[in-house]
Amino acid sequence: MRFINNSLIDPIRLLNRLDADGNSCLDFLQNTLPDLFDDLPLNLRNQMYFMHDGAPPHFARIVREYLNEQFPGNDAPISWPPRSPDLNPCHFFIWGDLKQKVYSVSIENEEQLWNRIQNAVQELQNEETLRWVHFNFLRRIDFCINENGGGHFEHRFKS
Repeated sequence: MRFINNSLIDPIRLLNRLDADGNSCLDFLQNTLPDLFDDLPLNLRNQMYFMHDGAPPHFARIVREYLNEQFPGNDAPISWPPRSPDLNPCHFFIWGDLKQKVYSVSIENEEQLWNRIQNAVQELQNEETLRWVHFNFLRRIDFCINENGGGHFEHRFKS
């Protein structure tokens, strides 16, 4: 899923799980991710961050080496509180809301699951909700830096 510039943009269906050695993550970065950003203006691409959550496939050596080649001087990954749900809008709001919408009724098959995910994402596509998520993201960053010394705080922060 892409959360860009106060917009939640289409879920992405990955057909295979990410493997621990990073090969599938590397394949995604090389062959899928570039196509997802084709429709974004260059000035927006230059201002965005690609956020991983610290899962082993995201942190594999081959993935870090590839990111360092693509973005020289940034020494991928850029330090971010590891596996931090505190500073990732998908973790602190979107996943919980999506799960509630998707699993409110039993699911019969994979296609029904995918349809429910797509419908739930469409329901989240309203300006008020996305503004709230963006505002809380900025509040959380400020809290993390200025009030919590850069540490985890998920259960101590009130959105």
